[in-house]
Amino acid sequence: MAISKKISQLLILLFLVGVINQLSAQEDTEIFTAKNMVFAELLGNSGLYAVHYGRILLQKEKMKLSGSVGFSLVPGKGFEPHYPNYLSPVIPVEFSAFWGKSKHHLELGAGSYVFQGRKYLFDSEFPPTNVREVVHWDTSLTMRIGYRYQKPEGGFFFRAGYTPRVDFTSFEFAENRVRFIPFSLGLSLGKSF
Repeated sequence: MAISKKISQLLILLFLVGVINQLSAQEDTEIFTAKNMVFAELLGNSGLYAVHYGRILLQKEKMKLSGSVGFSLVPGKGFEPHYPNYLSPVIPVEFSAFWGKSKHHLELGAGSYVFQGRKYLFDSEFPPTNVREVVHWDTSLTMRIGYRYQKPEGGFFFRAGYTPRVDFTSFEFAENRVRFIPFSLGLSLGKSF
């Protein structure tokens, strides 16, 4: 287990060294005219998945700042027959900075998403099932370090990153109200325009 963790850390380090080397090899900084993005993200800052709209908010030579907001619906299992299955909304937001002179970038970011969860508790005051539904909102804070492919003039958009997160639950009877997830990856595909 410890060896696989060290191998994972080494692969991430080698990836970052390669990206930084590629970034330093580029010569002319280009101004991004395509500042908007629409993309789908799997895992990462979206929890499971989401569709996002993003925008470059600031450009200064090789550094760009961007923000994005997304939305998805995640299915949840109810307590049949009295509480049916449901769809929970997920709303991710993220701010990131990325560096590069052309289309290859190193990206660092931070974000959050909120998620509506439901738990079912035994409660004798709720006949005939004696089950009470408790709706609660959970929050996750995420970080990102990764690679971003985005052309200044627009077109295909791609990013992949390491996205550790901290989960917070508002459910009062949760065993662990705060959980750290050290290893998570995120993948985004879309278009910039």
